[in-house]
Amino acid sequence: MQTVPHDTPTPASDQTAASEAGLDEVRVKPGDVGQPKYGGIGLWLRDLLVAATASVLIIIFLYQPVRVEGTSMLPRLEDSDRLFINKFVYRISSIERGDVVVFRYPRNTEQSYIKRVIGLPGDRLRIDHGVVWVNGKPQTESYVPEEYQDSESMAEIVVPAGSYFVMGDHRCISWDSRKFGPVDISFIYGKAVFVYWPTRDAGVVR
Repeated sequence: MQTVPHDTPTPASDQTAASEAGLDEVRVKPGDVGQPKYGGIGLWLRDLLVAATASVLIIIFLYQPVRVEGTSMLPRLEDSDRLFINKFVYRISSIERGDVVVFRYPRNTEQSYIKRVIGLPGDRLRIDHGVVWVNGKPQTESYVPEEYQDSESMAEIVVPAGSYFVMGDHRCISWDSRKFGPVDISFIYGKAVFVYWPTRDAGVVR
């Protein structure tokens, strides 16, 4: 499992991303070793092995469990939430505005951040007292509650080709493209899709 921090770095810790591996084992009882696998038991063991192998392949090639560290994606993602990211989706589809993505921090690729895509390549983007304008139109951002809005402004930029402007939903505290600039597509490696723990937060990430 990988830890995905997403708050403003502190002098002591700059949102370190820690990797953890968590795969279920298929255990064989001592009494089963060396015994012929006939009938129902043999079929059951075969199905179990196939299911376990399929699960491992799905985790390795499609989905990866990660842990959120920090609060800059509140209210949807809380500190220590566990979620699955889809590592394959952007090989067959484009990154869209509003996607919550996981990426390597451009200033230190050993760290990973999780943010929401606000600007696409070629977009003209500016921020006027907390209101995001894209291509001359103010954005309606229902995922940013009033208490998490800020009054920060930013001069207009054009998002470079192959790059994306990302921001945290908790605008008051998020360390994002307003500070480190647009993120090149080569750093983005997954889309957040589903929170599985704790159960009170379980559900699709929107």
